[in-house]
Amino acid sequence: MARASTTQRKAVVTVCAWAVGLVIFFPILWTILTSFKSEVDAIAIPPKFLNFNWTLDNYHDVQERSRYFLHFMNSVIISLGSTILALIIAIPAAWSMAFVPGRRTKDILMWMLSTKMLPAVGVLVPIYLIFRDFGLLDTRTGLIIVLTMMNLPIVVWMLYTYFKEIPGEILEAARMDGATLSKEIIYILTPMAVPGIASTLLLNVILSWNEAFWTLNLTAANSAPLSAFIASYSSPEGLFYAKLSAASTMAIAPILILGWFSQKQLVRGLTFGAVK
Repeated sequence: MARASTTQRKAVVTVCAWAVGLVIFFPILWTILTSFKSEVDAIAIPPKFLNFNWTLDNYHDVQERSRYFLHFMNSVIISLGSTILALIIAIPAAWSMAFVPGRRTKDILMWMLSTKMLPAVGVLVPIYLIFRDFGLLDTRTGLIIVLTMMNLPIVVWMLYTYFKEIPGEILEAARMDGATLSKEIIYILTPMAVPGIASTLLLNVILSWNEAFWTLNLTAANSAPLSAFIASYSSPEGLFYAKLSAASTMAIAPILILGWFSQKQLVRGLTFGAVK
């Protein structure tokens, strides 16, 4: 009886998990399907799910109208640049908080996390003026800096939880053997925390890739990433749903593929520390 009850419970959980997964994935599926429709089929009522004339014209028009490769390279450079810079800053910060904590370490961590609750629009004007005065508007460097600042609290928090799982005695033994602070971090701590660092890196890349608010407000043409590329298909004449869906599919495809192939590493890293 107990075995049957357990089996039923697992079946219910499995069905619920699949239902939630399908609900989350459906907007992505609908966007991909719409990208293969004509503009007439895209706004048809009732909606056409599979019974429409499939076409690649939207992808051809998007590539003809826009510089997709430029936007793609901007997204790659900005995402990787902000991630690497965030890790360079966060690893020493998380090391000090995990292994040399002070009385206010918890308060500092909570304060850092609380900055993520601030609406981005609340600091748009001062950041815009600072970037204007320093010539950072519509530059990759400017976006790398601002995305690093925006994601740094999460990166520090995640690395802190991973580092707390590493026994401090190992680092003490390294110091007794004559390891300097830099060698301790580079050759001892970092290799032991590779799963956590890798998952943090992947998460930060995803957050940077998907960022739209700052990219739309601090860029124009030269450094606009794929999020701005998508927004360019909203015009005063109206929304071109099929072309917008094609642009969206082209923008999300690289990060979806990355997430698919790195999902095991991401899950392993997220369960390595205290973030569970």
